[in-house]
Amino acid sequence: MKLSKKLALYILMFDMFITFSAIGLILPVMPAYLKTYGAAGQALGFIIAIIAFAQFIFSPVAGNLSDRHGRKNLIIFGLFVSGLSQIAFGLADELWMLYLCRFFTGLGSAFIVPPVMAYAADITSNTERGKAMGWLGAAISLGFMIGPGIGGFLSNINLHFPFFFAGSVTILAGILSFLFLPAIKPVVKELSKGENIFQQMARSFKTSYFVLLIVVFVFSFGISNFQSTLTMFLTYKFNYTPNDIAIVMTLGGFAGVIVQGFALNKLFNRFGEMKIILFGLLVAAFSLYGMLYVNGFYFILLVATIFSTATTLIRPAVNTLISKTAGDEQGFAAGMNNSYMSLGNMIGPALAGTLFDWHQSIPFTFGAIILLGCFFLAFIWTRKSVAKQQKAS
Repeated sequence: MKLSKKLALYILMFDMFITFSAIGLILPVMPAYLKTYGAAGQALGFIIAIIAFAQFIFSPVAGNLSDRHGRKNLIIFGLFVSGLSQIAFGLADELWMLYLCRFFTGLGSAFIVPPVMAYAADITSNTERGKAMGWLGAAISLGFMIGPGIGGFLSNINLHFPFFFAGSVTILAGILSFLFLPAIKPVVKELSKGENIFQQMARSFKTSYFVLLIVVFVFSFGISNFQSTLTMFLTYKFNYTPNDIAIVMTLGGFAGVIVQGFALNKLFNRFGEMKIILFGLLVAAFSLYGMLYVNGFYFILLVATIFSTATTLIRPAVNTLISKTAGDEQGFAAGMNNSYMSLGNMIGPALAGTLFDWHQSIPFTFGAIILLGCFFLAFIWTRKSVAKQQKAS
C-alpha cells in the first residue's frame, strides 16, 4: 500500500475512533445524568436509539452522495455536525433537548461512516481490503472501549464536561481531515437516482449480500442491547459508579481491539470471514445470557470481555464480505451496511430499556435468543451457498 494510501487510512481510522468514542462516551455517564431529570432505563434506551434512527435515515443518502461527489467533503461535514451536537448536548437543560441533540449526532455520524468505509474500499484491492476493514474495525472498537473510560474519568469534573470534550475533539478531527485527507475520485460506474430510504431498502433485498445485512442488523441489535442494558444493570443491581462502569467497558473491549489489530487478518486467511462470523455470533449469544449468572467485579469483567471480543470479530468480517461482494456500488453498500447497523442500534436499546424497566433479566435473555437465531440463519445460508457453488462446478 502506497504511503499516501496509508496516510489516508490512518486519518480514516482516527475519524472512526473519534466518532465512536464520542458515542460510547455517554454510556457510563447517562444513568447518573438521567437521574437529574428523573428518568431511567427507557429514556436511556431512546436517547441511544435516536442516534441510530438518524443514521438509518441518512446513511443511504450519505453513501449515494459520496458516490456522486466524493468521500472527503461528506466526512468533514459529518464530523462538524457531530461535534457541535455533542457540545449542545452538554448545554441542554430539558430532556427533549437531549433527544434532539442526539438526533443530530446520529445525522453527523451517518455522513462519516459510509463515506469512510467506501473511501477505504476505493483505495484498497480485494487482497488488502480485509486488513483495512480490520483496522477500521479496530478503530471503532477502540473508540467504544476508550470512550466510556474517558466519559467516566471526565465525569469526576462534572457530568456535563465529557460532552464538551467529545464535541471539541470531534471538531478537531474535522479540521485535520480537511487539512490532510487526500481528495480522491470514487470508484463507481453506476449511480442510483432519486431513491428514498425505503426504495433503497427494497433494492437491498435483491442484493447478493442481503443475508449479511441481516447479520449486521442482528449483531448490532445484540451489541447495543448489551451496552445500554449493562450500564443500567450494573448501576441498579450492583450500585456501580460511572467510574466502575467505565472500567468494565474499557477493559472488556481491550482484548477485542488487540485481536482486531494484530490477529484478525490471519484469522480471515485461515478460517474465512463467514466462519469468524458464525463463531462470533455463537459466543456472543452465550456470553450475553451468561451475564445474568455472574457476580463479583472480575467475573463480570470476564464475561464482558468475552462478549466484546466476539462482537468485535463479527463487524470487520461482515464489512469485508459486503465490500468484496458490492463491486462498483461501494457507497450504496456502505450506506446499506450502516442503515442495517443503525436499525439494530435503534431497536436494540429502545426495546432493551423498556424491557429493563419491566424486569432486569429480560433484555439479556431476549438479546441472546436473537443472536442465536441469527447464527442459525447465517449457518443455513452458508450451507446453501456452498451447495450451490459445488453444483455449479
